[in-house]
Amino acid sequence: MVPAVSASLNGSSDVTDFVINQGHGVKGLSETGIKALPKQYIQPLQERVITKIEPRESIPVIDMSKWDDPQVANSICDAAEKWGFFQVVNHGVPLEVLDNVKKATYGFFGLPAEEKRKYSKENSPSNNIRFGTSFSPQAEKALEWKDYLSLFYVSEEEAALWPPVCKDQILEYMMSSKPLINHLLQVLMKRLNVNEIDETKQNLLTGSVRTNINYYPICPNPELTVGIGRHSDVSTLTVLLQDSVGGLYVRGNEGEDSWIHVPPIDGAIVINIGDALQIMSNGRYRSVEHRVTANGSSNRISVPIFVNPRPQDIIGPLPETLANGEKPIYKQVLYSDYVRHFFKKAHDGKDTVDFAKITESY
Repeated sequence: MVPAVSASLNGSSDVTDFVINQGHGVKGLSETGIKALPKQYIQPLQERVITKIEPRESIPVIDMSKWDDPQVANSICDAAEKWGFFQVVNHGVPLEVLDNVKKATYGFFGLPAEEKRKYSKENSPSNNIRFGTSFSPQAEKALEWKDYLSLFYVSEEEAALWPPVCKDQILEYMMSSKPLINHLLQVLMKRLNVNEIDETKQNLLTGSVRTNINYYPICPNPELTVGIGRHSDVSTLTVLLQDSVGGLYVRGNEGEDSWIHVPPIDGAIVINIGDALQIMSNGRYRSVEHRVTANGSSNRISVPIFVNPRPQDIIGPLPETLANGEKPIYKQVLYSDYVRHFFKKAHDGKDTVDFAKITESY
């Protein structure tokens, strides 16, 4: 892009047309050389400022090299209960696979706007393939500084429609992560008194999978906006690959204003509990708010795999969690209804989970 393009973006409608309709995304906007953040990206003060960062705390880092060690299993479950987030090393996913998916992410976002636009909501060959920007532009009062490509895995035939520049690498990343995901769920279920994951439970826990590749370009005024606003994931588990730039923050245990940076560790994968597993565990495992800051000096990428129930599944506390007379906190909810509720609004912290809470009547 040449600086002249930046000068021609005078109003909100010009910026929206350039970013969304023309398919340039905020990456294209950043590359025009703009010196000031467009007003529609300026977040309310309470959303963009992190008032209390806990420098001495960090989420656990768990060495998975001895998968069958009871201490490893305890560390996983303890982290899921206390933090909702942890990092794993020696996890069995080849480092070459992780490097390849990072390169493929840069490959896709390096495509010309007209190529990326082929996968926008209006042009995509499938509802399961979506290139977009921000989170939910129609619902948001202020936009987030992020572009993404979202890919639902339905079948090999459907995956053939994914962008060729990144298709094989993302598929390899997803398939290579399966043993890790299954092992984590076996361990987590065992603490919930589920000793065997049969086919029905496997479908409930991992019945649908979505991978995003995210791009956070250099931002002219990073202090005025966010990469991703406060939210918790609607997944069972999220398996996140982040690069070396950093910027992921997790809600801490020291109160509402406490945030903990998740430091990038070479070769590590970040695991977090999603709302679906919080609900299924009747609140024992925590789905925790997190956010991503904007960066003024470096581009950042991340690649999350969201492991979810199927849209037609009913989620609620597993019978095993209530076997000892524990009172259910959550009602039975159709998962597609839960997800629809999440995507129809802007990021708003943990408010989505209230959709599934049992409300007491007096």
